Amino acid sequence: METLSTATAFGGTQGVYRHASTATGTDMTFSVYVPPHAPGAKLPVVWYLSGLTCTHANVTEKGEFRRACAELGLIFVAPDTSPRGEGVADDPDGAYDFGLGAGFYVDATEEPFARHYKMWTYVTEELPALIGAEFPADMDRQSIMGHSMGGHGALTIGLTFPDRFRAASAFAPIVAPSQVPWGQKALGGYLGDDTASWRRHDAVALIEDGARIDALLVDQGAADSFLEKELRPDLLRAACSDAGIDLTLTLRDGYDHSYYFISTFMADHLHWHAARLNGEGAA
Repeated sequence: METLSTATAFGGTQGVYRHASTATGTDMTFSVYVPPHAPGAKLPVVWYLSGLTCTHANVTEKGEFRRACAELGLIFVAPDTSPRGEGVADDPDGAYDFGLGAGFYVDATEEPFARHYKMWTYVTEELPALIGAEFPADMDRQSIMGHSMGGHGALTIGLTFPDRFRAASAFAPIVAPSQVPWGQKALGGYLGDDTASWRRHDAVALIEDGARIDALLVDQGAADSFLEKELRPDLLRAACSDAGIDLTLTLRDGYDHSYYFISTFMADHLHWHAARLNGEGAA
Protein backbone atom coordinates (compact mmCIF):
# COMPACT_ATOMS: atom_id res chain seq x y z
CA MET A 1 0.00 0.00 0.00
CA GLU A 2 1.36 3.40 -1.04
CA THR A 3 0.45 6.58 0.82
CA LEU A 4 -0.33 9.34 -1.67
CA SER A 5 -1.22 12.06 0.85
CA THR A 6 -2.17 12.66 4.47
CA ALA A 7 -3.61 15.68 6.24
CA THR A 8 -4.74 16.37 9.79
CA ALA A 9 -8.46 17.14 10.17
CA PHE A 10 -10.46 17.42 13.41
CA GLY A 11 -7.59 15.77 15.24
CA GLY A 12 -7.58 12.72 12.97
CA THR A 13 -5.86 11.80 9.71
CA GLN A 14 -7.32 12.02 6.24
CA GLY A 15 -5.27 9.85 3.92
CA VAL A 16 -5.34 8.85 0.27
CA TYR A 17 -3.76 5.53 -0.65
CA ARG A 18 -3.04 3.33 -3.65
CA HIS A 19 -2.44 -0.39 -3.99
CA ALA A 20 -2.19 -3.05 -6.67
CA SER A 21 -5.51 -4.87 -6.71
CA THR A 22 -5.60 -8.57 -7.50
CA ALA A 23 -9.38 -8.37 -7.99
CA THR A 24 -9.30 -5.75 -10.72
CA GLY A 25 -5.78 -6.30 -11.99
CA THR A 26 -5.15 -2.56 -11.74
CA ASP A 27 -3.89 -0.01 -9.26
CA MET A 28 -6.78 1.22 -7.10
CA THR A 29 -6.94 4.47 -5.13
CA PHE A 30 -9.05 4.97 -2.01
CA SER A 31 -9.32 7.36 0.91
CA VAL A 32 -9.54 6.66 4.64
CA TYR A 33 -10.29 9.05 7.48
CA VAL A 34 -9.10 7.81 10.89
CA PRO A 35 -10.45 9.90 13.78
CA PRO A 36 -8.45 10.70 16.92
CA HIS A 37 -8.29 7.65 19.17
CA ALA A 38 -6.43 6.09 22.04
CA PRO A 39 -3.35 4.00 21.22
CA GLY A 40 -4.32 0.43 20.50
CA ALA A 41 -8.02 1.20 20.13
CA LYS A 42 -10.00 -0.47 17.36
CA LEU A 43 -12.67 1.69 15.71
CA PRO A 44 -15.84 0.88 13.76
CA VAL A 45 -15.75 1.33 10.00
CA VAL A 46 -18.23 3.10 7.72
CA TRP A 47 -17.92 2.33 4.02
CA TYR A 48 -19.04 4.98 1.55
CA LEU A 49 -19.68 4.02 -2.09
CA SER A 50 -19.78 6.86 -4.59
CA GLY A 51 -21.92 7.45 -7.65
CA LEU A 52 -21.54 7.74 -11.41
CA THR A 53 -18.50 9.68 -12.68
CA CYS A 54 -17.02 9.89 -9.17
CA THR A 55 -13.73 8.74 -7.67
CA HIS A 56 -12.78 8.56 -3.99
CA ALA A 57 -12.14 12.30 -4.18
CA ASN A 58 -15.73 13.55 -4.49
CA VAL A 59 -16.90 12.58 -1.03
CA THR A 60 -13.44 13.09 0.46
CA GLU A 61 -13.40 16.71 -0.64
CA LYS A 62 -17.11 17.59 -0.50
CA GLY A 63 -18.84 15.13 1.83
CA GLU A 64 -18.27 17.03 5.10
CA PHE A 65 -18.06 13.83 7.13
CA ARG A 66 -14.90 14.39 9.18
CA ARG A 67 -16.29 16.44 12.05
CA ALA A 68 -18.99 13.85 12.75
CA CYS A 69 -16.57 10.94 12.32
CA ALA A 70 -14.15 12.57 14.78
CA GLU A 71 -16.92 13.10 17.33
CA LEU A 72 -18.33 9.60 16.90
CA GLY A 73 -15.07 7.70 16.55
CA LEU A 74 -15.75 6.32 13.04
CA ILE A 75 -13.27 5.30 10.37
CA PHE A 76 -14.60 6.42 6.98
CA VAL A 77 -13.48 4.51 3.87
CA ALA A 78 -14.18 5.71 0.30
CA PRO A 79 -13.17 3.40 -2.58
CA ASP A 80 -13.10 4.31 -6.26
CA THR A 81 -16.10 3.49 -8.46
CA SER A 82 -14.35 1.41 -11.14
CA PRO A 83 -10.97 0.08 -12.21
CA ARG A 84 -8.85 2.53 -14.16
CA GLY A 85 -5.65 2.51 -16.17
CA GLU A 86 -4.14 1.32 -19.42
CA GLY A 87 -6.08 -1.50 -21.00
CA VAL A 88 -9.24 -1.02 -18.91
CA ALA A 89 -12.31 -1.16 -21.13
CA ASP A 90 -14.64 1.84 -21.30
CA ASP A 91 -17.98 2.59 -22.90
CA PRO A 92 -17.29 2.65 -26.64
CA ASP A 93 -19.30 5.85 -27.00
CA GLY A 94 -17.68 7.54 -24.01
CA ALA A 95 -20.94 7.68 -22.04
CA TYR A 96 -20.76 8.69 -18.38
CA ASP A 97 -23.08 5.94 -17.12
CA PHE A 98 -21.08 2.87 -18.14
CA GLY A 99 -17.42 1.90 -18.05
CA LEU A 100 -14.88 4.12 -16.30
CA GLY A 101 -16.38 5.70 -13.20
CA ALA A 102 -19.46 3.46 -13.47
CA GLY A 103 -18.54 0.01 -12.18
CA PHE A 104 -21.94 -0.50 -10.49
CA TYR A 105 -20.31 -2.66 -7.79
CA VAL A 106 -20.70 -5.92 -9.72
CA ASP A 107 -18.27 -8.57 -10.97
CA ALA A 108 -18.60 -8.35 -14.74
CA THR A 109 -18.95 -11.57 -16.71
CA GLU A 110 -19.19 -10.03 -20.18
CA GLU A 111 -16.20 -9.17 -22.36
CA PRO A 112 -14.31 -6.89 -22.56
CA PHE A 113 -15.26 -5.90 -18.99
CA ALA A 114 -14.83 -9.26 -17.24
CA ARG A 115 -11.05 -8.89 -17.02
CA HIS A 116 -10.99 -5.80 -14.79
CA TYR A 117 -14.50 -4.90 -13.62
CA LYS A 118 -14.59 -6.94 -10.40
CA MET A 119 -15.88 -4.23 -8.10
CA TRP A 120 -18.08 -6.56 -6.01
CA THR A 121 -15.06 -8.70 -5.05
CA TYR A 122 -12.93 -5.62 -4.58
CA VAL A 123 -15.33 -3.85 -2.23
CA THR A 124 -16.60 -6.88 -0.30
CA GLU A 125 -13.39 -8.93 -0.02
CA GLU A 126 -10.08 -7.40 -1.09
CA LEU A 127 -10.30 -3.86 0.24
CA PRO A 128 -11.83 -4.90 3.60
CA ALA A 129 -8.89 -7.29 4.13
CA LEU A 130 -6.48 -4.43 3.44
CA ILE A 131 -8.32 -2.01 5.75
CA GLY A 132 -8.34 -4.60 8.52
CA ALA A 133 -4.61 -5.18 8.16
CA GLU A 134 -3.40 -1.59 7.76
CA PHE A 135 -5.73 0.56 9.90
CA PRO A 136 -7.04 0.46 13.50
CA ALA A 137 -10.32 -1.01 12.26
CA ASP A 138 -12.72 -3.18 14.21
CA MET A 139 -13.94 -5.36 11.35
CA ASP A 140 -16.64 -6.81 13.59
CA ARG A 141 -18.30 -3.38 13.52
CA GLN A 142 -18.88 -2.32 9.93
CA SER A 143 -21.65 -0.40 8.18
CA ILE A 144 -22.15 0.82 4.64
CA MET A 145 -23.64 3.83 2.88
CA GLY A 146 -23.54 5.38 -0.57
CA HIS A 147 -24.92 7.82 -3.12
CA SER A 148 -26.84 7.11 -6.34
CA MET A 149 -24.97 4.22 -8.03
CA GLY A 150 -23.13 3.88 -4.72
CA GLY A 151 -26.45 3.86 -2.91
CA HIS A 152 -27.37 0.90 -5.11
CA GLY A 153 -24.10 -0.75 -4.07
CA ALA A 154 -24.60 -0.02 -0.38
CA LEU A 155 -28.13 -1.42 -0.36
CA THR A 156 -27.28 -4.57 -2.29
CA ILE A 157 -24.16 -5.28 -0.24
CA GLY A 158 -25.94 -4.55 3.03
CA LEU A 159 -28.80 -6.86 2.07
CA THR A 160 -26.40 -9.59 0.96
CA PHE A 161 -24.23 -9.47 4.09
CA PRO A 162 -26.59 -8.47 6.93
CA ASP A 163 -24.41 -10.24 9.50
CA ARG A 164 -21.36 -8.21 8.48
CA PHE A 165 -22.90 -4.76 8.14
CA ARG A 166 -24.79 -3.49 11.16
CA ALA A 167 -26.36 -0.63 9.20
CA ALA A 168 -26.98 0.42 5.61
CA SER A 169 -28.12 3.79 4.32
CA ALA A 170 -28.18 5.74 1.08
CA PHE A 171 -28.55 9.13 -0.52
CA ALA A 172 -30.69 9.07 -3.69
CA PRO A 173 -30.00 5.40 -4.45
CA ILE A 174 -30.79 3.49 -7.62
CA VAL A 175 -33.06 1.06 -5.77
CA ALA A 176 -34.25 -1.12 -8.67
CA PRO A 177 -31.63 -1.07 -11.44
CA SER A 178 -33.40 -3.87 -13.31
CA GLN A 179 -36.32 -1.48 -13.88
CA VAL A 180 -34.56 1.77 -14.87
CA PRO A 181 -32.37 2.83 -17.83
CA TRP A 182 -29.12 3.37 -15.88
CA GLY A 183 -29.32 -0.06 -14.35
CA GLN A 184 -30.56 -1.90 -17.41
CA LYS A 185 -27.64 -0.57 -19.44
CA ALA A 186 -25.07 -1.40 -16.76
CA LEU A 187 -26.37 -4.81 -15.70
CA GLY A 188 -26.86 -5.88 -19.30
CA GLY A 189 -23.42 -4.66 -20.30
CA TYR A 190 -21.60 -6.23 -17.36
CA LEU A 191 -23.67 -9.35 -16.67
CA GLY A 192 -25.30 -10.17 -19.99
CA ASP A 193 -28.88 -10.62 -21.11
CA ASP A 194 -29.98 -13.17 -18.50
CA THR A 195 -32.01 -10.87 -16.28
CA ALA A 196 -32.23 -13.53 -13.56
CA SER A 197 -28.54 -12.89 -12.86
CA TRP A 198 -29.29 -9.21 -12.30
CA ARG A 199 -31.49 -9.84 -9.25
CA ARG A 200 -28.63 -10.26 -6.78
CA HIS A 201 -27.54 -6.73 -7.72
CA ASP A 202 -30.98 -5.13 -7.39
CA ALA A 203 -32.11 -4.08 -3.90
CA VAL A 204 -35.82 -4.36 -4.62
CA ALA A 205 -35.36 -7.78 -6.25
CA LEU A 206 -33.20 -8.99 -3.35
CA ILE A 207 -35.93 -8.06 -0.89
CA GLU A 208 -38.56 -9.72 -3.08
CA ASP A 209 -36.38 -12.84 -3.12
CA GLY A 210 -36.11 -12.96 0.67
CA ALA A 211 -33.12 -10.82 1.66
CA ARG A 212 -33.69 -9.06 4.96
CA ILE A 213 -32.07 -6.35 7.04
CA ASP A 214 -33.35 -4.80 10.26
CA ALA A 215 -33.57 -1.22 9.02
CA LEU A 216 -32.67 1.07 6.14
CA LEU A 217 -32.22 4.85 6.04
CA VAL A 218 -32.69 6.70 2.75
CA ASP A 219 -32.67 10.42 2.01
CA GLN A 220 -33.86 11.64 -1.37
CA GLY A 221 -33.91 15.15 -2.78
CA ALA A 222 -37.36 16.17 -4.02
CA ALA A 223 -35.76 18.41 -6.67
CA ASP A 224 -33.52 15.61 -7.98
CA SER A 225 -33.81 15.53 -11.77
CA PHE A 226 -33.23 11.75 -11.76
CA LEU A 227 -35.93 10.98 -9.19
CA GLU A 228 -38.79 9.67 -11.34
CA LYS A 229 -36.86 8.01 -14.18
CA GLU A 230 -33.79 6.45 -12.55
CA LEU A 231 -34.13 6.35 -8.74
CA ARG A 232 -37.73 5.28 -8.00
CA PRO A 233 -37.67 5.24 -4.17
CA ASP A 234 -41.38 4.33 -4.29
CA LEU A 235 -40.33 0.83 -5.40
CA LEU A 236 -38.11 0.43 -2.33
CA ARG A 237 -40.85 1.71 -0.06
CA ALA A 238 -43.28 -0.89 -1.41
CA ALA A 239 -40.77 -3.73 -1.18
CA CYS A 240 -39.80 -2.87 2.39
CA SER A 241 -43.44 -2.54 3.40
CA ASP A 242 -44.26 -5.98 2.00
CA ALA A 243 -41.19 -7.50 3.69
CA GLY A 244 -41.59 -5.81 7.08
CA ILE A 245 -38.26 -3.97 6.80
CA ASP A 246 -38.07 -0.76 8.84
CA LEU A 247 -37.39 1.85 6.14
CA THR A 248 -36.94 5.51 6.99
CA LEU A 249 -37.34 7.28 3.63
CA THR A 250 -37.34 11.07 3.70
CA LEU A 251 -38.04 13.26 0.68
CA ARG A 252 -36.11 16.51 1.17
CA ASP A 253 -37.82 19.53 -0.37
CA GLY A 254 -35.60 21.72 -2.53
CA TYR A 255 -32.60 19.37 -2.62
CA ASP A 256 -31.09 17.95 -5.80
CA HIS A 257 -28.67 15.09 -6.57
CA SER A 258 -25.48 16.94 -5.66
CA TYR A 259 -23.04 17.00 -2.76
CA TYR A 260 -24.82 20.09 -1.45
CA PHE A 261 -27.61 17.63 -0.66
CA ILE A 262 -25.34 14.84 0.60
CA SER A 263 -23.24 17.08 2.85
CA THR A 264 -26.37 18.57 4.43
CA PHE A 265 -27.56 15.20 5.75
CA MET A 266 -24.23 13.36 6.09
CA ALA A 267 -23.98 13.88 9.86
CA ASP A 268 -27.53 12.57 10.34
CA HIS A 269 -26.57 9.35 8.59
CA LEU A 270 -23.32 8.98 10.51
CA HIS A 271 -25.10 9.37 13.84
CA TRP A 272 -27.61 6.73 12.71
CA HIS A 273 -24.75 4.40 11.79
CA ALA A 274 -22.84 5.07 15.00
CA ALA A 275 -25.84 4.10 17.14
CA ARG A 276 -26.04 0.72 15.44
CA LEU A 277 -22.31 0.16 15.34
CA ASN A 278 -22.21 0.76 19.08
CA GLY A 279 -25.09 -1.60 19.75
CA GLU A 280 -27.66 1.08 20.51
CA GLY A 281 -30.22 -0.13 17.96
CA ALA A 282 -32.72 2.54 17.01
CA ALA A 283 -31.28 5.18 19.33
